[in-house]
Amino acid sequence: MCGIAGIVSLQRGEAPQRQLKSMTDAISHRGPEGEGFWTNKSGQVHLGHRRLAIIDLSQAGTQPMHFNNQYSIVFNGEIYNYKEIRRDLVRKGCLFHTQTDTEVLLAAYAYYGEECLQHFDGMFAFAIWNDQEQTLFAARDRFGEKPFFYHLSKDGLFFASELKALWRAGIPKTANPKMLYNFLTLGYTLNPADGTETFFKEVYKLPAASYMRYQPSSGRLTLHSYWKLPACTSTAGGKTRLQTDTHHTTLSGTLPNKQAGQDFHAEAAVIEQFADLLQKSVARRLRSDVPVGTSLSGGLDSSSIVAVMKQVLLAAGNPAVVNTFSAVFPGYEKDESAFIRSVQEGLEIQNYQVQPTAEGMLQQFDQLCYYQDEPFGSSSIWAQFCVFELAKRHQVTVLLDGQGADEVLAGYDKYYPWYWQELFKRDRPTLRKELQAAHDMGIQKSWGWKNKLAAYFPRSASNLQTVYRKISQQRTADLQPDFVRSWGASYYTTPLPDSLENLLCYNTCCNGLEELLRYADRNSMAHGREVRLPFLSHELVEFIFSLPSHFKIRDAWTKWILRRSMEEKLPKNIVWRSRKIGFEPPQKLWMENSLLQERVRTEKEKLVQAGVLHASILLKMVKPQGALAAFNADWRYLAAGNLF
Repeated sequence: MCGIAGIVSLQRGEAPQRQLKSMTDAISHRGPEGEGFWTNKSGQVHLGHRRLAIIDLSQAGTQPMHFNNQYSIVFNGEIYNYKEIRRDLVRKGCLFHTQTDTEVLLAAYAYYGEECLQHFDGMFAFAIWNDQEQTLFAARDRFGEKPFFYHLSKDGLFFASELKALWRAGIPKTANPKMLYNFLTLGYTLNPADGTETFFKEVYKLPAASYMRYQPSSGRLTLHSYWKLPACTSTAGGKTRLQTDTHHTTLSGTLPNKQAGQDFHAEAAVIEQFADLLQKSVARRLRSDVPVGTSLSGGLDSSSIVAVMKQVLLAAGNPAVVNTFSAVFPGYEKDESAFIRSVQEGLEIQNYQVQPTAEGMLQQFDQLCYYQDEPFGSSSIWAQFCVFELAKRHQVTVLLDGQGADEVLAGYDKYYPWYWQELFKRDRPTLRKELQAAHDMGIQKSWGWKNKLAAYFPRSASNLQTVYRKISQQRTADLQPDFVRSWGASYYTTPLPDSLENLLCYNTCCNGLEELLRYADRNSMAHGREVRLPFLSHELVEFIFSLPSHFKIRDAWTKWILRRSMEEKLPKNIVWRSRKIGFEPPQKLWMENSLLQERVRTEKEKLVQAGVLHASILLKMVKPQGALAAFNADWRYLAAGNLF
């Protein structure tokens, strides 16, 4: 895990080298254990690296790294299956000089070219200079766990792990008003239809599951997608649809179709395969030459990772105590301390806790904004920041985490209506059963004629919802009319509402998951920690998406297949918790803090002066809202003021 930066300049001399040093200094927190630089013979290509040593702690792992006198790389992330890839390459005649995954990545590119990306199970952002072809090749992992920002101008290409490194190179820090408009009115932190857009003009990000090629001789930069979920196909406007075939081939053979999936033995095989893939993913993500722990919220996802992690360690003959790290909020109705204790007692793990407060957040808010670079949606990000800081205090460098499970396994309450609409079209008896189960469980999700129309006329329903939200955005009273007229282009999109898979695909690949991955990356790297996400093994995700919807939601239980696979591994009160709480701090209470309210007013003033908000907003009292509130206006103003 590291920080990378580079300049492919159209000018020669010492100026780019000085710029590069400023860039790597700006991201030194990502790699506090060393730095490295390289410039090619022509003086046009400059690569910089900050190192956080995880695999092969020797100097042999120093970057930039070179291969065959032709390729030079800077790499941020981990290739979890590097041992398997290395064995294959050795059989093909490749020679290795280190034990690093970086050298394996570089050798794989030299052997396979861009097809190497299909071999990687990992999180990564890297850039490789091919001296023979005089071309830069850069790529980002499938889900966007690791960041890659770039700026292209007449002076050349600048790239880095974080935006602040580009600003240190002299790239203007100018707010993107279109992205700001959609953040303030929708809460969007990205453009679902354009994965390159950021909150700043002329600064872009390489989309997830994409690679780029840049040829300085022509100034040509091209972007290419290399992976997408087989279950998902994209259409205009960011909409997604589910492919219609019901038979799917996986690494283990052919899965049962929807009818066969009802058979007990077939279901048992599917659950077993799911559990095996999750265990394989956890085992790979435990590969490390530094201490590994895990975050623990008390929910099903993080608890499952702890349970499988302990199972893998014991099977390997390692009885070491697992260190876990949690944020707790004593006295708050959504505090999960009791569930954390249940996991701690049931699995005999070590748990360390931190209690984030409003005062602490206010004291470190500028620091939090500095590390995030772009606006963020709630105070949950602050609580996560504190958990990684806690891990640093206890000298645990790598943490496994449960992020991604909700998006791929239908863990949120919002997924119920989409499943019900799917059942309304194809299986009315099961729909009646599911609606009754949801009622018995106290799930307050409406079901009526609008849902039935959406099931029968999904495209019309999607279009109507889009028009409604765009009009609602335009009518946001706090915004300056001139700002809306100039920059009020809506980015709102919604998948077709006729199947659960559509929304899962949308949240996993278009809008939802990548936002959470950004928060985790910046918060972990702020403290020089590495976060690894077992639920985002692409093999596991592809398997999950190949399954019919009733493996995700059944009898009103979300994440059904995960619950079944954990029945013998976790306490029952964790496996069969009736409602998801989520990682939610007492934000509404915090927002009642007078000093925090004063900070909100200060950020509002910035937005008024920038012509974004109407001056009348300064006469309104701050309205405290919870972290998951649908329209959390004052928090958005607080987070957005840092753009100016």
